[in-house]
Amino acid sequence: MRLVRYTYPSFRTVASACNGFPRSPWAGLESEIGRVFAAAVGNVAAPVAGRFPVDLFEDGANTYIRAELPGLAREDISVEMTDGYLTISAARKTPAGEGAAPDPNPLPTFSISRAVSIGDDIQTDRVAAAYENGVLTVTLPKPQPVQPKKITVAVK
Repeated sequence: MRLVRYTYPSFRTVASACNGFPRSPWAGLESEIGRVFAAAVGNVAAPVAGRFPVDLFEDGANTYIRAELPGLAREDISVEMTDGYLTISAARKTPAGEGAAPDPNPLPTFSISRAVSIGDDIQTDRVAAAYENGVLTVTLPKPQPVQPKKITVAVK
């Protein structure tokens, strides 16, 4: 199937505007729909400066946060958990070359950060993070449900 753009003929001419004929109800509809669409979702695809997307998913025992951070070393990434927020930040600085020839294609210097609200149902002492092939995965373990413990009573 091939989509073809159709433009409605305009009924507004100099003669019709002067004679007081009503304008077509379809005139300007396409531009109005474009304006409404751009206002609703125009900036959704554009990344916010200094931020990066994260994926959140969970299974029965853990909640996972995954962030793609390609081109960074493990030393450049910081993961902190404070006041119910998990903060992932990364910074890459161009090394100052003392006595060495300058790199003709230096990597750009930048700093990015993202904070994600975490619920109270996380065991903060067991949070773990792994960085492999440019993907950071933070594992947030859920608390284990309290299992009833059966106690036998000895009779004397």
